[in-house]
Amino acid sequence: MVKIFIDPGHGGTDSGASGNGLLEKNLTLEIAQQISNILQSEYENIAIRMGRNGDSTVSLSERTDAANSWNADFYLSIHINAGGGTGFESYIYPGVGAPTSMYQEAIHEQIVKETGFNDRGMKSANFHVLRETKMPALLTENGFIDTTADVNRLKDSSFITRIARGHVKGLEKAFSLKRKAINTTIYRVQIGAFENKENADKLEAKASSEGFATAVLFRNNLYIVQIGAFSSRSNAEQLAAKAEEAGFTTFISIK
Repeated sequence: MVKIFIDPGHGGTDSGASGNGLLEKNLTLEIAQQISNILQSEYENIAIRMGRNGDSTVSLSERTDAANSWNADFYLSIHINAGGGTGFESYIYPGVGAPTSMYQEAIHEQIVKETGFNDRGMKSANFHVLRETKMPALLTENGFIDTTADVNRLKDSSFITRIARGHVKGLEKAFSLKRKAINTTIYRVQIGAFENKENADKLEAKASSEGFATAVLFRNNLYIVQIGAFSSRSNAEQLAAKAEEAGFTTFISIK
């Protein structure tokens, strides 16, 4: 069992960095929650604890004490940068060496690969969460909240997922995590099917304007407007319910 403590930086009265209508504490929580969800749904023999689960104020000592008491195998601190730069960088405590440096290399490489972020390098710093943890610890800085190029990406929910996925792929490599058996059944949430592509495109545009991740697929001589595909039927049903609340008619197909 690999025990990973995931710590979304800041929270509550401490918003962290801010810029362009975004708050660091919100982005770090979203990334951390996605990392946790992916790990628990896709990998075996993994245990997760979070530094915070909502918008709560948690001191640095409370975070590291919780990880130390739990005897975590790894401490992952998630942050968003500020100061006018661009790209991704990661930090470990100065002079710690292996295995921490090896974990940093594995995770850093996968995040840069998955996101396409400008690589600002693997660094070290005397941060509390790196110094006071008894286990290997890594702090990641995922783009700059005050740089337009980075912000445009950070405002995209699919890009947040890519950041999370990069962390997960790095953890998989670092700890040789084993994936769960793949469920080949896919539940697709559809909101329309048309012979005319123009009609499908109109519905796709409407759904996209409502915040749904949309796609137009051509199957069985029909243009199908899809808003999600899941291995879990319950997840598909939740999205379908949300779409129906927004006024769309839904259908869940099974492949």
